[in-house]
Amino acid sequence: MNVFEIPWKLVMNRLPRAPHEGGREMNRFHGSPDPEDDGYPEEWIGSDTRITGAEESGDPNLGCQKCVLPDGREIYLFEAIALDPEAALGKEHLKLIGPRTGILIKLLDFKNQLNLQTHPDRPYAKKWWDSDFGKAESWYILAKREDAAEAPYVYLGFKEGITRKDFEAGFYADDRKQMEACCHRIPVHAGDIFNVEAGVPHAVGPGCLILEVQEPTDINVIWRRKKDGTQEEQDYENERTLGCFHYDGRSFEENLKRFKITRRLLREGSGFREEVLIGTKETPYFSFTELEAGKPVPLLMTGHLQVGIVLEGEAELITETGSLHVKQADEFFVPAGVRALRLVPGEKGARVVLCHPAGVVR
Repeated sequence: MNVFEIPWKLVMNRLPRAPHEGGREMNRFHGSPDPEDDGYPEEWIGSDTRITGAEESGDPNLGCQKCVLPDGREIYLFEAIALDPEAALGKEHLKLIGPRTGILIKLLDFKNQLNLQTHPDRPYAKKWWDSDFGKAESWYILAKREDAAEAPYVYLGFKEGITRKDFEAGFYADDRKQMEACCHRIPVHAGDIFNVEAGVPHAVGPGCLILEVQEPTDINVIWRRKKDGTQEEQDYENERTLGCFHYDGRSFEENLKRFKITRRLLREGSGFREEVLIGTKETPYFSFTELEAGKPVPLLMTGHLQVGIVLEGEAELITETGSLHVKQADEFFVPAGVRALRLVPGEKGARVVLCHPAGVVR
């Protein structure tokens, strides 16, 4: 059996993020009959990325996802890729990115608002963290908590006229509200899509179930200033934090125009429709589409890996040499070596998000 000719089932990869609560809506998505917040508000998908502090946690591979190969072996995704990187990722992918997936997908489900933060672009990440990847990301709002104390929202982007001096005033005063007042607060609804460029301030508000697609790093730059250590160490960390933000504010309308994305048609036919949610128009680092199918449909084979998440329904993924059954909340990896792949939906159809590395879907 050639395991690179059939999609791989991905093993659920839930992560704690102390002290943050959450996970209830994710458990609901996975079909729990009595969903509750369980302290696991993140699920990392298609991941060969380790969480910050993995070594200290006692699990050096924490954050990395396992997969089940068609021959029944359950191993880490990075181990499966290493068996034949070209068959797993694609020849062009290896030239551009190397033996990494070049992408990280997450489900996020936080009960309360996260801290205001940003992430580095690639030059800044290389300078301050010696990382080849920055952390541009995007959000697809899947659902909201109906019993949340307030309507879901996000903070995203500086307001027009805000300067570093304005933001620093709140930073050095340890005044979270003053820093948030520098940013736009945006109400969100299921179906909304946002492109979160590196350097842009943002915070996910309470009650949002979000599918996030991003560059494969865990570099998070939180607003909180460093107070311990030597003065030199404090100055270093505080400058690394403040210098990571891009202080280019906009009006509310201009901000939405830049960061809120309108989906666009990729292709459609009898019984199916596929739309681009984020493409190379928004970022050169990743892309993803949503395919809704009521009848069998061939998937677009790109010569690169693909990572899929089933949002609704169920389907058979059928190749020339085998198949994989998937249902709501299942995740799967399509090796570049898969020559042809058909999605055959169940009676109630299927809705699937397909994620791609750099430069694949325009």
